Amino acid sequence: MISIIPRALTIAGSDSGAGAGIQADLKTFAALGVYGMSAITAVTAQNTRAVTQVLELPCDIIAAQIDAVVSDIGVDATKTGMLASAAIIETVAAKIEEHGLRPLVVDPVMVAKSGDRLLRDDAVAALRERLLPLCTVLTPNLAEAEVLLGRRLASWDDIRGGARDLVAMGPQAVVMKGGHTPAGLGPQGSATDLLFDGADFHEFTATRLDTTSTHGTGCTFASAIAAALAKGETVRGAVAMAKAYVTKALQSAYPVGHGHGPVHHFFRFWQPSPGTWRPE
Repeated sequence: MISIIPRALTIAGSDSGAGAGIQADLKTFAALGVYGMSAITAVTAQNTRAVTQVLELPCDIIAAQIDAVVSDIGVDATKTGMLASAAIIETVAAKIEEHGLRPLVVDPVMVAKSGDRLLRDDAVAALRERLLPLCTVLTPNLAEAEVLLGRRLASWDDIRGGARDLVAMGPQAVVMKGGHTPAGLGPQGSATDLLFDGADFHEFTATRLDTTSTHGTGCTFASAIAAALAKGETVRGAVAMAKAYVTKALQSAYPVGHGHGPVHHFFRFWQPSPGTWRPE
């Protein structure tokens, strides 16, 4: 059967507050005209303030979800998010290999916006050794890149060198995200994402926004890249589109909750009316 719409699969954790994880991924796919599917790796009790509980799903259930969507619907691009344990990473990597799930965008989720850990320490090596060699685009923030590399990145030259070293671990390309980079580190202290495609560097810059509506930005960015790749876009084009989409989603965000609220995934379709609900 030939699909009339691009199809993207997210393999990640569920966020009960719906700002990040599976929920953010599916919102992004829908907003960008891609049919989204999911394989849930963990269920989190989470809101804009904290992650209060995490339940990892059994590996056979995770594998069965992937098999189910691949065997019937098909997948044009895949994105991974929260993969909490080494066993889950091994299961997901094996299914990616079995089904040839490429292009693959890997968001190496380690810590929630609230500061709660979402990846066990013993899973970092599995992520590095099993998933990175399968990856089309890796999207770490500064802290995640430092963990994967095992060293600090204290300057823009360090970040460029880190991008080269991450690509040497297997990914075809890496985007060093600039949203978590301290002001003053990087061009003009702006929010600059650095893409290294194995040959050349490309910078994608936007004005750094003063907002607390940043929950799920990493998930949204990686999912937007996957959506563009599902449509046949080049890696460079996909990153440019994702940068523009997330920037506008941040600019259009409306208040939700009392902590780090979500971005506005559907800004193209509606805007909140003046005087709508705000948290007390």
